[in-house]
Parts: sequence; structure tokens; C-alpha cells
Amino acid sequence: MLALTSDTQFTCPRCASTVGQHEDVVNGCTRCRDEPLAFESAFRLGPYDGVLRDVILAMKHRAAETLADCVGRLWAAHHANRFRQLRVDLVIPVPLHWWRRLRRGYNQSECLSDAIASSLAIEHRTRWLRRIRPTRSQTTVAASERHTNVRGAFRVSRSASVKGRSILLVDDVLTTGSTASECARALRSAGAQVVHVGILAHR
Repeated sequence: MLALTSDTQFTCPRCASTVGQHEDVVNGCTRCRDEPLAFESAFRLGPYDGVLRDVILAMKHRAAETLADCVGRLWAAHHANRFRQLRVDLVIPVPLHWWRRLRRGYNQSECLSDAIASSLAIEHRTRWLRRIRPTRSQTTVAASERHTNVRGAFRVSRSASVKGRSILLVDDVLTTGSTASECARALRSAGAQVVHVGILAHR
């Protein structure tokens, strides 16, 4: 458990990158300061390294739903105060495209967000944000192309009630923030007031 939750590094409150102890992060760190991110803040369980990295990779395989649920519960318990301080009233996972979900058998981000929503006893909606077109995996795309890769890939359902809501968007990994930002952009366009991002790890 300690190997998953012992993040001793300083992080950027805007993008969750590892930063130096004395780095000025009031307006973000050097990695995100000039990026037009659509979410207000991001925080992580830890860096994409060691045991946490191994667990995240394992969750991307079929039949790992139980593992994802256990990790989500551990995360929710370890960061309980941090989650409450956000004062969100709705939790939404970053969605997979339907064919990728079919191949994997489940969405690991949905398992994580379910555990957090249950811990906070707040609303959890898994169908309010949809990925409307397939995209290449961000890990296979150059950093300079990642915004383009996911642009317009997400849409808020017509039946969703996000106007004026404070939302926690949940995913497993954040690298450049392009995917989370595009999700947040869709939610903000639909009327969401605030979007925060919770991730297991920053790559």
C-alpha cells in the first residue's frame, strides 16, 4: 500500500507535474503555464513510476476490473480530505470509445471514479460524457499533436445536467493534459462551472 501512496515529491497544482520545492507554480509550472488547459486544477496519487506504473498497466487488460476497484478505494481513502476540499458535487470518468471499451471489457477510469463518488457520497454519472469518435492512443502521438488528436472527440449527453455544477473528472494517467482538457472543455461548454481533474499518476 505504501508503495502506491507514498508520493513525496512536490507537484504543480494546475497539471500535477513533479516540480522543484521552490518553483513558482502560482500560475502553473514551466510545463503547463503556457498551455490553455480547460480545467481548474489537477492532482495525483503519485508519479508514473514503480509499483503504481505496474498497477496502471495491469488495469488496462481485460478482467482487471477488480484491481481497478481496489485501487480506486485505496485512492479515495488516502486522499479523502483532498477530495472533500474540492467541494465537487458530481464525479465523471474520462470515457473510452465504445469499441475500445468492448475490447477491454470495462473502463478503468469508471471503476476509479465510482470508488471516489461512493466515498464522497456524491453523484456519479458514467454516461453524461461520451467519446464520440475513436482516437489514437495519446502514448503513440507526439506531444505537439496530442491536442489535435483529441479535439472534438468528446460530447456531453443531451440528457446530462451539468449546468452550474462543480465536477471532478477522473482518469488513470495524465501526460500533457490534452485529453482531460478536451473533456473539461466539453463540460464547460455545456455549462459546468468548475472542473477539477483527479489522476492516479502523472507521466
